[in-house]
Amino acid sequence: MGIGVGIFLIAVGAILTFAVHAVTDVANIQTIGVILMIVGALGLVIDLIIFAPRRRGVETAAPVARERVTTYET
Repeated sequence: MGIGVGIFLIAVGAILTFAVHAVTDVANIQTIGVILMIVGALGLVIDLIIFAPRRRGVETAAPVARERVTTYET
């Protein structure tokens, strides 16, 4: 799960929790919204813990410059 998916799940969960006031017999909409927010937050934390060191390593690596050496024989 990426950062975008985590933010999306948090947003959808917040909408379901705070903006939707529907009553159903099948499931509680507010509970589903809270679950989606928790899953989105956990996904963000896990993504940042696992993939942040890889992202930092790419950004801090010095670029490799190679010089072409040409020799002429006389």
